[in-house]
Amino acid sequence: MKPLNRSLITTQSFPIKILQFGNGNFIRGFLDWMVQKTIDQGYFKGGIHTVQIHSSAVDQRMLEQNCLFHVAEMGIYEQKKIQQYSLISCVKNYSSIFDSYDAFLQLAENPDLEFIFSNTTEAGIEFDPNDSDFTSLPKTFPGKLTALLYRRFQEYERPHKPLGIIPLELLENNGDLLKYCVLKYAELWGLSDAFIQWLDSYCIFCNTLVDRIVPGYPMNKAIEIQQEIGFEDKLLVQAEPYYFLAIEEAEKLKNQLGWEKAGLNVKFVKDISPYRLRKVRILNGAHTAIVPFAYLSGCRTVRESINDERIGQWIRELIFQEIIPSMDLEESELKIYAKAILERFENPFLEHQLESIALNSISKFRVRVLPSILGYHKKFQKWPEHLLFAFAALILFYKGNNQGKALPLKDNPEILEFFLRSWNLENRLESVQEILQNQNLWGQDLSMLPSLKESLFQALKKLELELNCSEG
Repeated sequence: MKPLNRSLITTQSFPIKILQFGNGNFIRGFLDWMVQKTIDQGYFKGGIHTVQIHSSAVDQRMLEQNCLFHVAEMGIYEQKKIQQYSLISCVKNYSSIFDSYDAFLQLAENPDLEFIFSNTTEAGIEFDPNDSDFTSLPKTFPGKLTALLYRRFQEYERPHKPLGIIPLELLENNGDLLKYCVLKYAELWGLSDAFIQWLDSYCIFCNTLVDRIVPGYPMNKAIEIQQEIGFEDKLLVQAEPYYFLAIEEAEKLKNQLGWEKAGLNVKFVKDISPYRLRKVRILNGAHTAIVPFAYLSGCRTVRESINDERIGQWIRELIFQEIIPSMDLEESELKIYAKAILERFENPFLEHQLESIALNSISKFRVRVLPSILGYHKKFQKWPEHLLFAFAALILFYKGNNQGKALPLKDNPEILEFFLRSWNLENRLESVQEILQNQNLWGQDLSMLPSLKESLFQALKKLELELNCSEG
């Protein structure tokens, strides 16, 4: 196979308009793919400079392939099996921030720069009060960004265009948090009031919500894909067909990006909270709800679970009959989103292990599933059967073993010890009472809610009977 580089590929030449922090699988399979789709349709004419900020080791693959790579979309979309490949050529330059701090700061002097995107992991957006000297390379991403913005302020005190700063980290209010950290560094470093005013006037920090599963390099399919595309691609990225991005308060930027004109699944909105809510309740909630029941029933992956006749029907009814009705959002849009979620669960190219989703299930259940249970009860004055069954399965899962086999529990040791003590109580109803009234787990005393203890106890008995019958 031919090596992938620009000597063999004809690409368009554009000025660098995007500075990208991070070069991992997600940002390449999400942002870079979207930018390329927009360029291909003629709605954006700009390139990307990507900066590596985590590892001091240079990614030789980026150098060897002149920043070229393919994204392989693989999965189910609108009831069709998708397997298609896109060449990503919009990343024009790549550098490591550890090579030269001054060269990094010089990137701020680019007159064509319009956007800064980042994906530096959720732990990346933080303020370190010990990061006190910006004459050398700051430790944190916000520190590095502040130093870069200050250099741009010095170069362009009155720029002709605003600079869109759009973090893609999976954090609530990520744009607000990033700006807060930048302002804290400006205070720590004693930067001028004029710089602070410049930030407010010329830098637009946007909150975002991102949604796409990007598994990364498709180890089992790589040779087959490379034979089809005709190149050896060491940076090949697998992604599911589904993707979604919501950007808050970015009206001034949407025409520059061209994503709406290109028909991409991007929403520019005043408030992203409804989109976050539907993702947390439906996608994340269904994931969290399905794990204990499916695992106890013998399934080991999401796809295996959704294709199981009993579990598949149960999770569909849980979503459409209980989660969606519990929410005060447009029902038709929620149903469209839920159908897309189920297609994603059925992706034949993904082996999403239940064990990996099971990590810290209690805290996940509290945020993702419990609000649907309480919301349903508030609306309909009864407890939702399927969601309560999921609650019972969670409790049984935290017993730690089933039919003599250990279960893959990974959680805070104090939580595991609490459940062990609760399950050792002689009376099963007392165990349920003990679990429900633990406010550290649920943020409130659930045992005080009318008939919840009795309903959950009955769901637990039914579940154990089902599992014993299936085992027999």
